[in-house]
Amino acid sequence: MSKLEFVNVSKQYRVRGAGTLTALDNINFNISSGRTVALVGQSGSGKSTIAKIIIQLERATAGQVLLDGKPIPHSGKALRDYRQKVRMVFQDPFASLNPTQTIRHHVERPILLNRIVPRNEVDGETRRLLNLVQLDADRIIDRRPHELSGGQRQRVAIARAIASRPTLLVADEPVSMLDVSIRLGVLNLLADLQRSQNLGVLYITHDLATARHFSDEIMVLHHGRCVEYGPSDSVILQPKHPYTKSLLGASPNPERHFGAKANTGVMPAVGAEGVVAPSLTHPAGADRAVAGGEAWSGGLIDLDGDPLRVGDSYTDGQTVLDGEGIVENGEDAGLAVGYQGVQL
Repeated sequence: MSKLEFVNVSKQYRVRGAGTLTALDNINFNISSGRTVALVGQSGSGKSTIAKIIIQLERATAGQVLLDGKPIPHSGKALRDYRQKVRMVFQDPFASLNPTQTIRHHVERPILLNRIVPRNEVDGETRRLLNLVQLDADRIIDRRPHELSGGQRQRVAIARAIASRPTLLVADEPVSMLDVSIRLGVLNLLADLQRSQNLGVLYITHDLATARHFSDEIMVLHHGRCVEYGPSDSVILQPKHPYTKSLLGASPNPERHFGAKANTGVMPAVGAEGVVAPSLTHPAGADRAVAGGEAWSGGLIDLDGDPLRVGDSYTDGQTVLDGEGIVENGEDAGLAVGYQGVQL
């Protein structure tokens, strides 16, 4: 298990004729294997500077960056070994792949350079990685990037990033250049890889909705400072800083813009396990829990006490959720995301 820590990290740039520009000011956070931290903020808030410091394209002006309690190296073999453990998925799948090289070349290179498997097993490992990111290796392995779609290219970039078997992955707005219709698929792929490979992921994004869906914790940056940091549901549902509230207010909300009146019929709270809290409302206004294909607005919790997020569903004869959740004794307790009036 690996742990990357930022301890009082600051970064300043010298600007000719204007003194210094503070890109980061006293940043503290950590990422552990199997966890995802989302960095959220507007352009220029310092998100990409943090990513550059992590992969050592930039050095911190002050503070320390630690991997497993030791300062990260700056040169030589130690830096190469560090970069094998910490990999990056870039924002632009069109620019991050060499257009003159095949897909085989892109995925094989980190395998060969880091001697992940014996040379006679490289082809098999390359195909395994492509299949792991849900690509047909036999069809695309000898193609070049321009022959693939944007989503396929980003999946190749992800396969390349995990080829060295890293412990930490930096994903710098990995879906912002992709068509809206395929973004969720790529995010779900990253989430699946995080769980199956026990990766720590730093997810950089402008999108608060995907940050909540994909991350365990969210750090909100504003002008190089951390203004809010905590569990993703707490930051989104109970924001404390005015800047976080302004970001949430700027997020698209069809009800606010189009005047939809979908949420009616507040369920009463009984105060026992398995009842609906008064903050939860049903789209149809019925005084019951949840039926197949419908969902409640508000905080939903599964049997393990974890929040239900985008794409989650649960089908069982007895969905029992804790005091702030729902009980359904019917045959289908599917919770469909995207139902009119549901806010996640």
